[in-house]
Amino acid sequence: MNALKPFIILIRLARESMQFAYQSIKANKLRTFLSLFGITIGIFAIISVFTMVDSLEKNIRNSLESLGNNVVYVQKWPWGGNEEYPWWKYLNRPEPTLNDMSEIRRRSSLAQASCFNVSFNKQVKFQNKSLSNVTIYGTTNGYDEIRSFELGSGRFFNLFELNSGKPYAVIGATICEELFQNADPIGQSIQIGGKKATVIGVFAKEGKSAIGETSSDDMVVIPLGMAKSMVDLRNSGPWIMVKARDNVVPEDLIDELRGILRSYHRLKPLDSDDFSLNQIDMMKESLDAIFSSISFAGGFIAFFSIIVGGFGIANIMFVSVKERTSQIGIQKALGAKRYFILIQFLYEAMLLAILGGIIGLILIFAGTLIVTYGLDFTISLTLENIIWGLAISAIIGIASGFIPAWMASRLSPVEAINTKS
Repeated sequence: MNALKPFIILIRLARESMQFAYQSIKANKLRTFLSLFGITIGIFAIISVFTMVDSLEKNIRNSLESLGNNVVYVQKWPWGGNEEYPWWKYLNRPEPTLNDMSEIRRRSSLAQASCFNVSFNKQVKFQNKSLSNVTIYGTTNGYDEIRSFELGSGRFFNLFELNSGKPYAVIGATICEELFQNADPIGQSIQIGGKKATVIGVFAKEGKSAIGETSSDDMVVIPLGMAKSMVDLRNSGPWIMVKARDNVVPEDLIDELRGILRSYHRLKPLDSDDFSLNQIDMMKESLDAIFSSISFAGGFIAFFSIIVGGFGIANIMFVSVKERTSQIGIQKALGAKRYFILIQFLYEAMLLAILGGIIGLILIFAGTLIVTYGLDFTISLTLENIIWGLAISAIIGIASGFIPAWMASRLSPVEAINTKS
């Protein structure tokens, strides 16, 4: 029992201090509102920055994940370019060809799957409804093994349909809504650039891509054989996607592909590559640096909002100490210790700050719902940011209330009692 006595005393002290703090806050509603307003704005500013940056980063990384972590893109142009390499040398490079893909499939031992792709824009029409400049993807077998997607209804192409170039199409959710509204699109005939195609599947709703990549919601995928009859593959910016086998490091696949393509293109040892091997990790490294800078800059700006809120609480606490000087004197005359007075005022400052932080977090949560459902861009208030918000509030409350609380605890009982508020 003796061992528990200090804890019991602390609990009683905390309860009594909280009661004093609550009564003070309740008795001074306007002052409480002004204190809450300052810290609410501060927490709203700093946690909003963290939430927006985290959500933006999450959306971008999810968009990159859909492109494949272990996928290498064989293209004419490198991602991001290179200042030391003249652009006209890229311009003179040949576009990837179906023969390149065939050679990769024949010789690569590290590739699990590969596919050849082209992208172009055409009008898509169903009966009297039409959509202009719709993104059309022409692809080969292997696409469904590389790209991450889900089907809302119907099915994807089988091997025979892809190899034979059957006039079939898998359409995006948005395309489906605008052309068919509530009708079932499966089995219906649409026109793509004047050519008929039968809809065999609809992609599940994916949402907008955070990296500018065309979402599956807004595209129509067709077999490459059908795409050949509509556009010139060489002038449609073709690319080859190659997925590494499980447990194969993408860098090893890149080295193998470089050897295969250099050999097939008959490049001499001192000749530069006439192709680019791009990978998602190239973009991720740049993103890490960008988001680190954004987080630092945003946090630095929001920090000043917190400081303003802290000064507001400190000012209110000084006023509170001044008003309750006589009360403090009576408490000390009755035997109240300095630490009791100190904790009493610290509780009040911390309670004000945490209440302001909670209101700020509620406003942020409401904002995330508005943006998510209004702009179709997912923003979420994470548990980590909630904890950060409350922790920052508590720290600001203690820091801004310590000096007024310390001054209150050092008052002389006799002088305090005789002081007029």
